[in-house]
Amino acid sequence: MKKIGVIFGGMSTENEVSVQSAKSVLNNLDKQKYEIYSIFISKEGKWYEYDEMTEITNILQYLKKLDVLFPVLHGLYGEDGTIQGMFEMLKIPYVGCKVLASAVGMDKAYTKIIFENAKINQAKYMYLKNYKENEYIYVDKKLNETKITLEELLKEVNKNLKYPVFIKPSNSGSSVGINKAEDDEGLTQALKIASKYDSKILIEEGVIGKEVECAVIGNSKIGVEASRVGEILSAEDFYTYDAKYKNKESKTNIPASISKEQMKEIQKLSIKAFKAIDGNGLSRVDFFIEESTGKIYINEINTMPGFTNISMYPKLMEDFGYDYSKLLDKLVEIS
Repeated sequence: MKKIGVIFGGMSTENEVSVQSAKSVLNNLDKQKYEIYSIFISKEGKWYEYDEMTEITNILQYLKKLDVLFPVLHGLYGEDGTIQGMFEMLKIPYVGCKVLASAVGMDKAYTKIIFENAKINQAKYMYLKNYKENEYIYVDKKLNETKITLEELLKEVNKNLKYPVFIKPSNSGSSVGINKAEDDEGLTQALKIASKYDSKILIEEGVIGKEVECAVIGNSKIGVEASRVGEILSAEDFYTYDAKYKNKESKTNIPASISKEQMKEIQKLSIKAFKAIDGNGLSRVDFFIEESTGKIYINEINTMPGFTNISMYPKLMEDFGYDYSKLLDKLVEIS
C-alpha cells in the first residue's frame, strides 16, 4: 500500500483555500489503495500531523518514510517551486509541476514573457517593479529597466493601454491583490494595493468578453490531454477572491457556450502553454474570449489549481471522464 502525504495550508495568503482543497482530496483518496498522512503547514511555517495536530519536529525524516507527496498548496512557498525543490532534494515523487514550471507559473510577469515567445496571444500589458513611493522601474519587452515617476507611468499607460486595466501583483494567486481601474485615480490606488503583495506588478489592458478555463493532465512522456472548456459566470465585476470562494451567485458552465472552433483552439493553446512552461501532471489554463471580435487571449496558467468541491479543475476533469477519485489516482500515477 502506497504511503501518500497530503500537504496543505502553507505560508501564503491562500492558506484557507488550500485547507478546503485538501479536505476534498482527503475525502476522495481511495483508502483501500493508500495509507494517507495529512500534513498541515501553518501560516508561520510550522508543520503538523493534522489528525493529532502534533508538531513534526524532524520534517525531512518524516517525509522520507512516504512514497508520494501531494502538495495541495496554493500560492507562495507551495506552488512556486520552493517546496518542489525540497522534494527533488529528498528524491521523493510528488504530484504536480516540477521546480521550473511551478516557479514560472506562479510569476505572472515571466509567464507572459514565455507565452510571448511561444506566440500565444495575450492582452497588452506593462511590467513594473516597485522602486520607492511614487516611483517605479519600468521593464520593457527587451527587459531593459528604466526608472519612472508615477506621473510618467500614468502617461505611458494612457499612451500604450486602454482603460479599464487590471493591476496584478506578479506573484499572487486566487485574485489576491488584483484590482480593476477605470481611470488614473483608480490605477494609482490599485498600484498601492498590489505593492503590498509583491515588488513586481503587471498592468494589463482589460478584455471585455467571456472568461473561460481549460484543464490539462499528463506530461511529455505519456502525452498531454485537454478537457472541454468551462465558462466562468462571475457574480461580481470580475472573478475576485470573494467571487470565487464566497459568493454563491458565481457559477460555472461546462461546456462553455462557445463555437467548436473556439473550443478546439483553446484546447490546443492550453496544451501549448503547459508544454511551454515545461509542465508536468496538471494545470488549469485561463483565457478570455473578446466579445466584439471572438479573439482568444491567454490570461494565465495555474500549476496547482483549486481542488475544492466547487473548483473548476476537478469539475472539468469529471466532465472529461475522470471522477474525483480516478483523477487523484491518475495524478499519483503520473508522479
